[in-house]
Amino acid sequence: MDFSRFKNLPPYPFARMRRLLADSVPEDTSAALNMSVGEPQHAVPTFVTDILSQTAASYNKYPPIQGTAALQQAVGGWLSRRNTLPAGLVTAENLVPLSGSREGLYAIGQIVINRQKNGQIPLVLSPNPFYQPYAGAALSAGAEILYVNSRGGMPDYENLPEETLRRTALAFICNPSNPEGRLASPDYLAHMIRLARTYGFTLVGDECYSEIYDKAAPTGLLDVCHQIEEQDRPDNIFRNVVVFNSLSKRSNLAGLRSGFMAGDREIITETLRLRSYGGAPLPLPTQAASAAAWNDEDHVAENRALYRRKFDLAEAYLGGKFAFQRPAGGFCLWLDVGDGEVACKKLWRKAGIKTLPGAYLARPDEDGHNPGLPYIRLVLVHDERLLEPALEKIAKTL
Repeated sequence: MDFSRFKNLPPYPFARMRRLLADSVPEDTSAALNMSVGEPQHAVPTFVTDILSQTAASYNKYPPIQGTAALQQAVGGWLSRRNTLPAGLVTAENLVPLSGSREGLYAIGQIVINRQKNGQIPLVLSPNPFYQPYAGAALSAGAEILYVNSRGGMPDYENLPEETLRRTALAFICNPSNPEGRLASPDYLAHMIRLARTYGFTLVGDECYSEIYDKAAPTGLLDVCHQIEEQDRPDNIFRNVVVFNSLSKRSNLAGLRSGFMAGDREIITETLRLRSYGGAPLPLPTQAASAAAWNDEDHVAENRALYRRKFDLAEAYLGGKFAFQRPAGGFCLWLDVGDGEVACKKLWRKAGIKTLPGAYLARPDEDGHNPGLPYIRLVLVHDERLLEPALEKIAKTL
């Protein structure tokens, strides 16, 4: 069979990492720690497990793909509070629940990318480094993808040639950026919105790390849409823009598989139409627990406080080394170690610590240079009791 559409899609980063370390055995396995996977290890909110148990009888019902009224109201209310939007601006017409954000970030290409854009093969713009489903979104829709290196933590789309922008059907931004942990400025986001509207492409804001931050909360893309207040389409102020978020990082609920997509009403309508054929709606217990989670901020504030303490630990052991930067958002460290693969193998063999080579999260640019090559990404998801000795080992081993 011919699978050539995906010939440019390499193995997923974690599969590559496993292959890299397959022949390496740690000298001491007693304290081995996986710091490569961004899976939160903080406690699951007890009210979530209580609701899942209390609503278990509803597993015998088909759930609504557009979400229950309670979930719609919870997500819409949260978006309004988080982005200082007027109450009622975000309605059921502007959002769709997802089984985690990854499925939506992948499927968005099939929704907004047509066979041609201005008579040419459509183009998708991606940060570099980037969250890997962005590439899947492009290739599954028959588009080409352009990896654009970051400037100040955000992709430098604004300086692309006009002929490139005219071909663009979809552009991704991740705020906070993964893996760098940098925040997009309101001016950058406003410029990107105007660029999307000028050249007729969809701007995707991946905001899945938005609730883990050190000092200032990241600016929401929908908030900037509202601030721009363009008058030519007052009925759809989010036009050309959609954002994705989930409970995975915010609420330590990666296994619940609950997220949403929100924004442009016309894109949401098409998304619901496609999901009616092939989407997996959230089970009713999941929707009930999700609504409660979006309505509660106390556990999120506690979560942030735990991460800030871990940022302090990381700075104490790694500050002044490896071009360390305290994350402004997210829970990743992006360390310049000279050669990410070499450092990854050394840390696993000498210290029993798994990290991810930065090159696996990026692609070579037009000059053939992979911007992730000198880096490793490690995640601060473990509790302090495990994290502190690991950070000490990293500082000593490298």
